[in-house]
Amino acid sequence: MRLVLFFSLFLSIVSCGRYEDEGLQVTGKIGELLIVADDDVWNSPEVKKALDSALTRFIMPYFPDVTTFELIHRNHSTFDGGIKRHRNVLVINMLPGSGKSSAELNFIKDGWAYDQAIMEINARDKNQLIQLLKSKTIDQAHNYYEEREWKRILDRFGKERNEHIQQNVKQTFGIDIQLPDGSGIVSSNKNFYRIEFPPASRPIEFPNIGKQDVGAIWEGVMIYQYDFKDSSQLELENLLRARDTMLRYNVPHETEGLYMGTQYVKLVYPEMTATTNAEGTVKGFEMRGMFHFVGKKMHTTGGAFWAFHFVHPRTKKVICISGYVDAPSTTSWTHFLREIQAVWKSVKII
Repeated sequence: MRLVLFFSLFLSIVSCGRYEDEGLQVTGKIGELLIVADDDVWNSPEVKKALDSALTRFIMPYFPDVTTFELIHRNHSTFDGGIKRHRNVLVINMLPGSGKSSAELNFIKDGWAYDQAIMEINARDKNQLIQLLKSKTIDQAHNYYEEREWKRILDRFGKERNEHIQQNVKQTFGIDIQLPDGSGIVSSNKNFYRIEFPPASRPIEFPNIGKQDVGAIWEGVMIYQYDFKDSSQLELENLLRARDTMLRYNVPHETEGLYMGTQYVKLVYPEMTATTNAEGTVKGFEMRGMFHFVGKKMHTTGGAFWAFHFVHPRTKKVICISGYVDAPSTTSWTHFLREIQAVWKSVKII
């Protein structure tokens, strides 16, 4: 609530008739943020650096790096047609005659498509623009764009029916989650489920080969539970120990003797922060890190995981919803990780 109140203080809500909701779907890729600005503004090294620092951040601790947003550009004269329905838009207006002492950031209430995230900066000159991009105000703008990304996915998953899987999850874990259409249960027992997402519909282009392979992405979610005894179980190292035990017995590799484990090298050592589900009704801890297959001294594949841990108030079990992504380094992982985030954000206690 405090965040919402703070957000409302610094953002002016604009609805002037320029931005009309046409009831159309958004365009553009998840993880793209369209900057609408004059060419001389976009090409300014100082502005470009400030924009990158403010809006191109990293979801840690993944390798290769996973950015929250990739900035793409259109100037005002070419911001027309289907591009106006881009999912995330930041319009930068330079107003030399403005008497304002500082740049303004406005939230645009109406858009050209359903569920667009549109903001507008009005600045007298580049110095004002850069000052705003370096201020705390832009942090809230970045968080707004981020939230809209996973919420759009959550809304889409909510419209796709996976009644068989959801009913099994409800009976076993006492929770409900939203999943992409076409998901399937790979393995299950009274304390562990592994659910695989359908083959990615987004083709991967491999450099120098010219081949597209939609089956190269391995993505899904694991749900597991164990008895809650005391709060020390929710410390990072204890959650990791429990995770490794669960994975050792429930996620074997196709090669005998290998099983899914956690990468503990410094570069990608798991990180954890307190958070909640989308509705703010389930408090817990999100954990991000990398996995690989262990058990033998041999090179194996691996990828990223994003997990949410909490204590079920009725069953008194520690429950973990842990999504995983194994995708080629030739493509961005942002889309897939946002899907994982949307799944654990969707959790509800039943």
